[in-house]
Amino acid sequence: NASAFGSPDKVPGHVLTMGLGTIMEARCCLLLGFGASKAAAIRDMIEGPVSATCPASILQFHEQAIIILDVAGASKLSRTSYFEEVYAGKPEWQRWE
Repeated sequence: NASAFGSPDKVPGHVLTMGLGTIMEARCCLLLGFGASKAAAIRDMIEGPVSATCPASILQFHEQAIIILDVAGASKLSRTSYFEEVYAGKPEWQRWE
């Protein structure tokens, strides 16, 4: 992952890893996706098939997954008009404004 952090000495030496089962047992999952560098992963997670090559895709089956994106992070989604329509149909108390 050195390329994601700029150099090998900037790669975190201690990280937390969670299994998919643990993630699915959570009452609520919050995923933040900001920036164009995350756009392909976000697209794969939301619109792609659920697969081991994109572990976050399991969130397609989570009962309460909240995905917050900026415009750049959402830039590779092909169904943004659909997602905007679904959001517009939500009751006021479910909206993020």
